[in-house]
Amino acid sequence: MLLIKNCKVLVGNDFLERNILVGDDGKIKRIAVAAELDSADEVLDAAGNFALPGLIDVHVHCREPGMTQKEDFLTASRAAAAGGVTTILDMPNSKPATTTVALLEEKRKLAAAKCLVNYGFHFGATAENIDEIKKAKNIASVKVYMGSSTGDLLVTQEDVLDNIFGSGKTITAHAESEEIIRANTDIFRNAEIKDVAEFHLMIRSNDAAEKEIARAAEIAKRNKARLHICHMSTKEEVAIIAAAKKENKILSCEATPHHLFLTVESAKELGNYAKVNPPLRRKEDAAALWDAISKGIIDCIATDHAPHTREEKEQDYWNAPSGMPGLQTMLPLLLDAVNKGILSLQQMVKLTAENPAALFRIRGKGKIAVGMDADITIVDMHKEKTIKNEDMLSKCGWTPFNGWKVKGAVAATLVNGAVVYSDGKIVNEKAKGKEVIFNGN
Repeated sequence: MLLIKNCKVLVGNDFLERNILVGDDGKIKRIAVAAELDSADEVLDAAGNFALPGLIDVHVHCREPGMTQKEDFLTASRAAAAGGVTTILDMPNSKPATTTVALLEEKRKLAAAKCLVNYGFHFGATAENIDEIKKAKNIASVKVYMGSSTGDLLVTQEDVLDNIFGSGKTITAHAESEEIIRANTDIFRNAEIKDVAEFHLMIRSNDAAEKEIARAAEIAKRNKARLHICHMSTKEEVAIIAAAKKENKILSCEATPHHLFLTVESAKELGNYAKVNPPLRRKEDAAALWDAISKGIIDCIATDHAPHTREEKEQDYWNAPSGMPGLQTMLPLLLDAVNKGILSLQQMVKLTAENPAALFRIRGKGKIAVGMDADITIVDMHKEKTIKNEDMLSKCGWTPFNGWKVKGAVAATLVNGAVVYSDGKIVNEKAKGKEVIFNGN
């Protein structure tokens, strides 16, 4: 058994000094003051730091199979562990896309052999695979691309969307109007590009997100579907979702760190490294997202970790892919926000662990409590560091936050009771995460 001593644990709504006893089965056995716990085979001294539930990132592109020059399950899970993320839910737009049960089983084998953290899978929707959707077991959701993005998954037909939303599965949606995106592309195809972030926002304008998110909410309502909106990015979306949630209690949404911390105004020097779908927005949009977080309109924060190589990003705008990595930087950025008083540590735990586990009904995850899996992230709220490209464990080797100074760092990451990351490095390459179990789908 493992004893984690001298840590602050969230008890109710307060962080209290406690010790945590972890059993050989990787589950939490007891949480108590020091004098109440028996001795253990192994002791980890948290040195007074906070022990948080391991982060659950519900939106990750591990790029395997088919795009392993960008990332794979091993490198993605290394970055996750370094970022305090103990569970990742992989998106289906790999090559081939995860749109059949057979391809899902192949992806399961790949993750089981490599992944250092826990994992689960979203299933891809197409215009023709409703039978496969209905047969898929133990999936986080069915991912519907209602606007084109990386990969070739795109579904726009109303009748097909009704069939998918009515399948009884949880639906996650990338909601941008393909019609508006294509119209803007035609308008600006030959325009001079001086600022990639500004230009990409012209192509994928706010009204593209506004139109399609309203459509997704309406389709979910009439089909009584459990719907999760990916990467909210605009003030208009916030207003639509706030209203829709009053009628649809099983509607949820996420925001990403890059839409919270980056804007077109702040990303002028990034070039194609700032190209992401949906695009970076304006300051007022980021402010609306933070306000939505404070009001509970946004349910969780997820990275949309979407790595691409430098060579791919340094092509011309039209050929450079959209997406940026985020697994390793999400928690340091959020801890820095906590230190600055932008949100509380309790709020952060809800947004990155408790709510993701509840929304996707993940068994045994999201809280530090007796009987739960010992997925624990120990954080030093006082440590200051500079985010650097060379420290990134993602295979792509870069971050849009290169050079950012933050206060708050990951001291150690435990997955199912095993220490995987500590003191700035992966310490257990033999660790293997487990596929999570969803209570539904």
